[in-house]
Amino acid sequence: MSKSYHHGDLPKALVAAASAIVTESGVATLSVREVARRVGVSPGAPFRHFSSREALLAAVAEQAMERLVAAIEAGQLATDADPLEQIKRIGLAYIDWAAENPTHFAIISQRDLVPLEGGARRQNDAIKARMLALLTLARSQGDLRRTADLQTVLLSCRAMVYGLSRMLIDGHFPEWCPQGDPRVWMQESLDHFIRDLRTHPGSKASE
Repeated sequence: MSKSYHHGDLPKALVAAASAIVTESGVATLSVREVARRVGVSPGAPFRHFSSREALLAAVAEQAMERLVAAIEAGQLATDADPLEQIKRIGLAYIDWAAENPTHFAIISQRDLVPLEGGARRQNDAIKARMLALLTLARSQGDLRRTADLQTVLLSCRAMVYGLSRMLIDGHFPEWCPQGDPRVWMQESLDHFIRDLRTHPGSKASE
């Protein structure tokens, strides 16, 4: 073997190697044998820490979700913005993170290949809960139409940022928006979406 590891180092190295392989050639190509070869351990060594290829992928997904959460929290630090503005900032952080980390975006998006479970699932649920709390607060303050179903609005928010991110990564913007920076188009689309969620002036009392 080319390397030796102290206790606790090997799992981290395995996850890093798995993430690198996915970056290079996609989730479907990942094999535990190749991960072990890159790290410099025997083919059976990874199974002492991860019971299967799926368990290793779950650890990679958890790392990806941790990075997404960190990006969202960075965009929310010390904000005193109203709830819908905070929803927009979450969306912008998601879009920017996906654009800068297409591999990690793919890992947490391809649920047929990488089931979201364990820590990744908990972090994903925490993001959803935060967004639902902000939407609930927006409606209680009269900024969101009272007739709006919160679960439907939550799903629409998710679909908006996920769809824009997917379009960017899959190269759709030259077709749909051939001029200018795709990120500008994405931000303007999100701005338009958030404006449509807001109550119009004078409508708070009537809804």
